[in-house]
Amino acid sequence: MLNVTRAADRYNLKTDWLNARWHFSFDRYHDPKRMGFGPLRVFNHDVVQPAQGFPLHPHRDMEIVTYVINGELAHTDSTGGKGKIRAGEVQRMSAGSGVFHSEFNASPDQTVELLQMWVFPEKRGVAPSYEQKQFTLEDRTGRWLPIVSSREGEWDNGEGSLWIGQDAQFYVARVEPGQSLERELSEGRKAYLFVIAGEPTLNGEPLHRNDSVEVEAVSKLTVEAGAEPVELLMIELP
Repeated sequence: MLNVTRAADRYNLKTDWLNARWHFSFDRYHDPKRMGFGPLRVFNHDVVQPAQGFPLHPHRDMEIVTYVINGELAHTDSTGGKGKIRAGEVQRMSAGSGVFHSEFNASPDQTVELLQMWVFPEKRGVAPSYEQKQFTLEDRTGRWLPIVSSREGEWDNGEGSLWIGQDAQFYVARVEPGQSLERELSEGRKAYLFVIAGEPTLNGEPLHRNDSVEVEAVSKLTVEAGAEPVELLMIELP
């Protein structure tokens, strides 16, 4: 089953410094039918104005993954983690027993566009940790590139993904015009797919930029690109 949510139907918060589209209930937005998808609790698509952002705030017992689409995001946290997350780069922060962090647009004149996803951890109360990694356009072209994963052979091969404390795998992919890309899902697995750019079809279903799809009871996914390149993020979940 493919459950498609169109970009135009998603909750949209606009302020003088933030344009946010929240896929699931978050902050002031509450919909009892939109409380997450499996262990995926939050999926936020944010565009932050120059030199603006989220001041120091706490998290606990959550695996937080941030993927920057455009621009640069400055990050600081109470574990000593500090730096900039650039376009194509991913950060994983395990909040564990408790962490404070802040995120700001690092540019004085350009917006930053990012995806931030929260996943419930398998174990609570672990020591907080943080890591990030840069991936190139070539890395994700024509393949499902694992960027965050707990799956053996994806995070532990020296050049692979970041690790996460949950049975969840995050992939990004670029499909060139006229090309297709397949993915098989094991029995009992589900997936959450987001269209970053382009207008693909997924198993024949037309999709548009910023649409999302909840995938359940499907063994094989086929993405086909049209006249423009397609950029995707997909999360496989139990």
